[in-house]
Amino acid sequence: QVHLVESGGGSVQAGGSLRLSCAADGPTYSMGWFRQAPGKERERVAYIYTGPGTRIIDYTDSVKGRFTVSRDNAKNMMYLEMNNLKPEDTATYTCAAQNFGGSWAYWGQGTQVTVSS
Repeated sequence: QVHLVESGGGSVQAGGSLRLSCAADGPTYSMGWFRQAPGKERERVAYIYTGPGTRIIDYTDSVKGRFTVSRDNAKNMMYLEMNNLKPEDTATYTCAAQNFGGSWAYWGQGTQVTVSS
């Protein structure tokens, strides 16, 4: 069992920036950031896998060029740098980790990001 805790959410104006952090209490496999806005389905915003000599990163189209995901495996941390934020980025952001079977088995509690125009 891995516990995940997010931090760094808040309220900003459009064009602003926020950095989200996700702390895990143990090593994880692939990790990702998800978001869900009221009345909308949850979507995966960013995905990252880092292993020996390998790094795989993926973003949903709407955040490409604005968001950057990274992780520090030594510290069991994952980050999401969000720049040029837009009102449509407003959502609850949650970090998650896959188990070795490939299931998104571990989830944080979520952190709110609100972008005003």
